[in-house]
Amino acid sequence: MRLTTKGRFAVTAMLDLALHEEEKPVTLAGISERQGISLSYLEQLFSRLRRNGLVKSVRGPGGGYHLAKNHHDISISDIITAVDELIDATQCGGKENCHDGKPCMTHELWSSLNAKILEYLSGVALADLVTSQREGKEIRFVARRESVRPQAQVAA
Repeated sequence: MRLTTKGRFAVTAMLDLALHEEEKPVTLAGISERQGISLSYLEQLFSRLRRNGLVKSVRGPGGGYHLAKNHHDISISDIITAVDELIDATQCGGKENCHDGKPCMTHELWSSLNAKILEYLSGVALADLVTSQREGKEIRFVARRESVRPQAQVAA
């Protein structure tokens, strides 16, 4: 299974942005300093996040970035897919050609795992991480049978 640095850093940077954007736009230099992520790498990530409608930029003195949506409306899977990160446990990248052009014996197992991971990450909103950071509470995943989209809850 691969969740690369790109996806991890994108989630970290978006959480930092959500935590610091209340007063003024957040600079990439500020995120870089607080999170130890290179400025050039953040510029690449934020270019993709902006193109995908998750952040908006403010130019000029005092400029930086804001979230383009409410942090309740941004899921962790939205962030990861915005930076072109694929979470794929299959050996074939989902192409079903891992064993002589056909699916391997365990292809369905890994495909099912992919779906569960995506379901989980779709059910955790950026707001859940903000609450967790501000209140020091753990995030717990709660799947609701009546809902297609599971919900994350912050433990008390």
